[in-house]
Amino acid sequence: MPTPEDLSAPSRRQPATHRRGAAKLARFKIEAQDAPPKPTWLKVRLSADPNVAQVKRLLRELKLASVCEEAACPNLPECFSHKTATFMILGDLCTRRCPFCDVAHGRPAPPDPEEPENLARAVAKLELRYVVITSVNRDDLKDGGALQFARCIEAVRRQSPATAIEILTPDFRKRQRVALDLLVQHPPEVFNHNLETVPRLYPTVRPGADYSTSLALLAEVKRRLPQVATKSGLMLGLGETEAEVVEVMEDLRRHGCDMLTLGQYLQPSRHHLKVARYVPPEEFARLAEIARRLGFAQVAAGPLVRSSYHADRQARAVLERK
Repeated sequence: MPTPEDLSAPSRRQPATHRRGAAKLARFKIEAQDAPPKPTWLKVRLSADPNVAQVKRLLRELKLASVCEEAACPNLPECFSHKTATFMILGDLCTRRCPFCDVAHGRPAPPDPEEPENLARAVAKLELRYVVITSVNRDDLKDGGALQFARCIEAVRRQSPATAIEILTPDFRKRQRVALDLLVQHPPEVFNHNLETVPRLYPTVRPGADYSTSLALLAEVKRRLPQVATKSGLMLGLGETEAEVVEVMEDLRRHGCDMLTLGQYLQPSRHHLKVARYVPPEEFARLAEIARRLGFAQVAAGPLVRSSYHADRQARAVLERK
């Protein structure tokens, strides 16, 4: 049986390089073009709060990455000013090149053995009551990065036992069984895995991912860890129809998903997927009501909603019921 160290070692199959990633973009015929003008409801105020600089400085000191910065999240000023962040482990280079995402891609370094303790120190120093831990895709690792997630959870539990933990994971591709064998030993309060879009758009939006595989991951987590709340999210504005979104929500409920986020896709640069349309707030409100009727325990829907935006508030009601 392989040891945890064996599982976290790079596999023989090498990840995509920057050049191969660029070729993948070309294969999906993504043209360089600007997004349409943003409507007023997508305006974000910049923050001069000193906490923003403090959080950034702490991340640099402890050699940590945040998805807030790496993915150019529009809510960064608000979250950092409240001394919260979504920590991104396993480096800042992703082995996939999804054309909606602004995280850099290439050949990542081996997992940092000091990262779990550094992350736990950051959580303790910021006195976080709720922390979200996510990662880049690590298809080069035999466990998909699950061992590092488990070590980070264990370190946070030891240093900040009162802190609730949410993990936002990749799909672990064909390594789901191995990944969950590791994670069940250190379960979080919330397990989050985003479907991102409707199945029809997967070949363009999530090349290398599989809709049924993502659903199966959420269902298996719920089967093996029934006490853990499961969560998923969708980006809207990529060309999906409302009927398709409702079908995805129904699929999620059939697979035991408890929580849902719906947000507007924003084009990170003119070289990423173009926004098909900006979804108005009233449409988000209508979809949220449908989701509640379908049985989701918690729904966050709106143009600026992201998977980990106000995650502590989203999880509070669900965790109190369990």
